[in-house]
Amino acid sequence: MLFSLTSTLPRKIVIVMPAYNAAKTLKITYDDLPHGEIGEVILVDDASRDETVRVAKELGLTVYVHSRNYGYGGNQKTCYTEALRAGATIIVMVHPDYQYDPRLVPEMIKPIETEEADVVFGSRMMGVSAYKQGMPWWKYLANRFLTGAENRAFGLHLSEYHTGYRAYRREVLESLDFRANSDNFIFDQDIVAQIVEGGWHIAEIPVPVRYFPEASSAGFLASLLYGLSILVLLVRYQLHRLGWLRSQQFVSFRERYRKV
Repeated sequence: MLFSLTSTLPRKIVIVMPAYNAAKTLKITYDDLPHGEIGEVILVDDASRDETVRVAKELGLTVYVHSRNYGYGGNQKTCYTEALRAGATIIVMVHPDYQYDPRLVPEMIKPIETEEADVVFGSRMMGVSAYKQGMPWWKYLANRFLTGAENRAFGLHLSEYHTGYRAYRREVLESLDFRANSDNFIFDQDIVAQIVEGGWHIAEIPVPVRYFPEASSAGFLASLLYGLSILVLLVRYQLHRLGWLRSQQFVSFRERYRKV
């Protein structure tokens, strides 16, 4: 049974890479991983049009290929499903576009292994801000505004919610119905709402970020739609918390089992 809600498995760190047209940066990302800490690297290719799959297989990664493009959220669903099936005790999402530093994986998993946190975000806003590292000004301002709105909605004090560098304790992903989330970029915020509702603890570490042509980055229109989707999600979550419009998406499997 996939969702056991408990883990008696031996320590196994699994890196998941949601990939789309990442052939140019995949090898350098993989080479910088701390391989002594890792049990397996899983890459899920979302119907890339370049040589991502070939490069991944040459590197010896465990590769899953989507027959069509399912979107960023759809890709993560496959990543986490396969990581859990592989026996992961901690799952770390590392983007293969080399925007986030893969060498920081030990720092990402440390708060989980010391039981200080259940989920860890690599924040671009701690330390030297992402704006000073090349983030466009309009993205920076949008990030700050949305993070403030999310902190108010979730009752947290995080520096950023929009990072793609994330680590999860196995039990967190086992407890959440992440398959009910969006197939698009809003998936990252859907799962935060589920984590908060499930009572799991989120920690942050500062991570540097790189902006260059090969690194994936959404344009203005896509970013605008993403921002509006987040605001809609926050309204839905508040209605759920108030009991005015309950959503099964936000109810953890643990809570459902308690009601049975």
